[in-house]
Amino acid sequence: MIQVENVNFWYLENQVLRDLNFSITDGEFVGIIGPNGAGKSTLLKLINRLLIPGKGRISLHRKPLRFYSPKELARLIGYVQQDFSTTFNYTALDIVLMGRFPHQKALAFDTAEDVRISLQAMESTDCHYLKSRDFHTLSGGEKQRVVLASALAQEPQILLLDEPTSSLDLRHQVHFYQILLKLKNERKMTILTVTHDINLAVQFCERIIILKEGAIVADGLTRNILQKEILQYTYDVLVQILPNPANGLPLIFPEYK
Repeated sequence: MIQVENVNFWYLENQVLRDLNFSITDGEFVGIIGPNGAGKSTLLKLINRLLIPGKGRISLHRKPLRFYSPKELARLIGYVQQDFSTTFNYTALDIVLMGRFPHQKALAFDTAEDVRISLQAMESTDCHYLKSRDFHTLSGGEKQRVVLASALAQEPQILLLDEPTSSLDLRHQVHFYQILLKLKNERKMTILTVTHDINLAVQFCERIIILKEGAIVADGLTRNILQKEILQYTYDVLVQILPNPANGLPLIFPEYK
């Protein structure tokens, strides 16, 4: 579904991504990990065409992104950014209804169908009871679920998430990823999530892409790719890897001296 071919990107003279090549098939749940400055968030913005590669090509359904209009892309890709904020005092339902924009005509009012789909999205993300609440009064976890619902209201095939649980406590981190896994299984959605929490990615993502200094260090099935040498090279820290007694998946621990 998504093809990244020889992609390079620069911010002014600083090269952020280097010769990236990979493809993601329909229905995959992929975690993108790596140290700060590795280019993870930039990669998501390129896939969502918020940025344009300096070199190389990204395609969706074998069609280069440059041939899609913004509205066409928004019907295919939902994007959940790290910190969503708004100046105006919208309700949670207002925020979710914004996700219907790609399906509306210019200057059109929300239809009954828009409201139905938005409420359904809120049901899917366990935030329907917040529909009348002012967005700015919500907790971090509640806001993230509302923003996810807004992305779902676009009715996308792909979800891109940039550190969606970075400000959440452990319970809400797990709950958020459980929702993503449910969407992946029930709707066959393709999900790419950037995260600094390796162990969270391990438990939910079937595939991991590891970036360092803008290049791919490793890419493969979660059970196979998280090797001690790879992680120590990527993060420049000693680690230990132990099997999770609940499911056998690897658990990563930094070594402390």
